[in-house]
Amino acid sequence: MTLVEKQKITDFLDLSSDFLGSGYKSAPKEYHFNEKPQKSYKENDSLLQVAEEINACKSCKLCETRKNAVPGEGVQNPVVMVIGEGPGAEEDAQGRPFVGRAGQLLDQMLSSIKLSRNTDSFIANVVKCRPPNNRDPSPAETSACAGFLERQILILKPKFILAAGRISAQTLLQTSDSITKIRHKFHELKIKDESFKLICTYHPSALLRDESYKRPAWEDLKLLKSGIDGTN
Repeated sequence: MTLVEKQKITDFLDLSSDFLGSGYKSAPKEYHFNEKPQKSYKENDSLLQVAEEINACKSCKLCETRKNAVPGEGVQNPVVMVIGEGPGAEEDAQGRPFVGRAGQLLDQMLSSIKLSRNTDSFIANVVKCRPPNNRDPSPAETSACAGFLERQILILKPKFILAAGRISAQTLLQTSDSITKIRHKFHELKIKDESFKLICTYHPSALLRDESYKRPAWEDLKLLKSGIDGTN
């Protein structure tokens, strides 16, 4: 059996384990953020280099159904790096993050605390290709993109990270706790020798589905703003 065949079998098992129903249940794949990155961060690493690798990546099956990979966009050395779950249909079509209805709401949310993707923010996702039908990304897919996200964070060195939604928050913090439990507080995200302040909130798409999330999301944004003001 060749190495390529072994890898295909491994990928299949990783994906199929996520969809097993009652009866036989395997243990979930253990995932660690920044484990086995595609390429380790180096001092001369660049966002352009990461983006080129993302666009050429075929590490998981999402590459087979994507129209465009979505590396992310924004400014260098941002005040805030927003990290969502993954691209949707509009993002997949345009190759840009958060450009659909949820993206328009995110822009409004950032504007409410005097931030913008054009001046002081960078927007990215945990996975860089759209999961079919906007399903949750599998552990194998999240793991395949982990190195890219790690390198982006280390290159950008944001003052704060805003994890938008359950998938992003749980992936970055390596927890199974609900977004309700981990939101509205500052967390410390450690990557290699760097440390970043992180706050979690509801994904903008959740706010579009249920308006009851808007007030707690606003409280999260105010807490983030207080942290930003405290560093100025």
